Amino acid sequence: MEEVKVSAKRFGDYRPIIGTAVAEELEGLGRKLKGKRVAHVNATAYGGGVAELLHSLVPLMRDLGVDAHWFVMSGTNPFFDATKTIHNALQGSQTGLTPAMESAYRQVNEANAADFEDDFDVVVIHDPQPAPLVALVEHRAPWIWRCHIDLTSPNASVLALLRPYLEAYDAAIFSAESYAPRNVRFRHRVVAPPAIDPLSPKNREVGEEERREIVSRFSFNPDRPVISQVGRFDPWKDPLGVIDAYRLVKKSIPDVQLLMIASMAKDDPEGWLWFERTARHAGDDPDIHFLTDLRGVGGLEVNVLQRETDVAIAKSLREGFGLIVSEALWKGVPVIGGDVVGIRLQIEDQVNGFLVSSVQQAAARTLELLRDDARRTSMGRAGRERVRAEFLITRYLRDHLKLYSDLAGTT
Repeated sequence: MEEVKVSAKRFGDYRPIIGTAVAEELEGLGRKLKGKRVAHVNATAYGGGVAELLHSLVPLMRDLGVDAHWFVMSGTNPFFDATKTIHNALQGSQTGLTPAMESAYRQVNEANAADFEDDFDVVVIHDPQPAPLVALVEHRAPWIWRCHIDLTSPNASVLALLRPYLEAYDAAIFSAESYAPRNVRFRHRVVAPPAIDPLSPKNREVGEEERREIVSRFSFNPDRPVISQVGRFDPWKDPLGVIDAYRLVKKSIPDVQLLMIASMAKDDPEGWLWFERTARHAGDDPDIHFLTDLRGVGGLEVNVLQRETDVAIAKSLREGFGLIVSEALWKGVPVIGGDVVGIRLQIEDQVNGFLVSSVQQAAARTLELLRDDARRTSMGRAGRERVRAEFLITRYLRDHLKLYSDLAGTT
């Protein structure tokens, strides 16, 4: 395993956003846990929501006095093929693991377990990739499994493979109550949806000069209507359906442009396949723009591109949470989202966006908003306040610290 280096953050910088009462509560939790050693383990240091969360959560914990660390597994291509299959299966795919995949999954976890010494007060394991570590590493401290994916209708065979590991954890954290499978006996279950960092490069305020400079790097025209989807190229995010919805919109608004914005994570071998499928589906349309981290699109660039968006799309078929929804809402952009649990947590239908279940609905709602500037503005304002109240990283930090305090027996 390799420890991830994170940039420092100052908790005090968040006080003007969250207010004195919330800040003092978090500082009190930090004092109770001062000096406690906490380890987070996941599969990648970049690409996807888990890495984004940890790049904020770990340094904020440190600034509050917690001795927090973040480790990334070492893996092989067969291992990541297996874990992508597990991810898809837990979200409802009927394709299970082959014996070779099970072997690769077990062997990589065994190798990582041999490299991990638990001298921590709390260990947090993220998602299925490192889930078996709880049975492979000798430990006395509480271990927590943090599930970031939608387990509403998991593949039974894959869940059965994981079940002995999941039941060995002292607690499990889910983004929604309905994600916790009833046939798995979790010792302690906590619901704590993810949240965005309002001061990260991806979400901080951007000055006009900086904004213009970044926009100038890209070939789309910000003076024409813009719709965008941010997220991995993944079947569950339905990139082909997004393009189909855009094409329906374009019949009525010929000037509309579509930005497909993504990062290519190392633990997602399927991402390249879906990128290629999506590019083929787009064809030679000059108004569909593919913008990825391989072409210099980092957090700040995503921030600016979202701010240049008139209507954001998150047309997921399954979604553990979907940080991109709260990211867009925080910037005052209404979101057309798939009517799935993770997105329903964030979008109040017809208040800060729309929930849709088909390409046709997505197109119709997008047209509705593109034609009504006043409604876009009011929905965007409502969305920002919803995120401020429920989906900022400081609330997520509080959820974690409370659980650590309960499990570690602090007083």
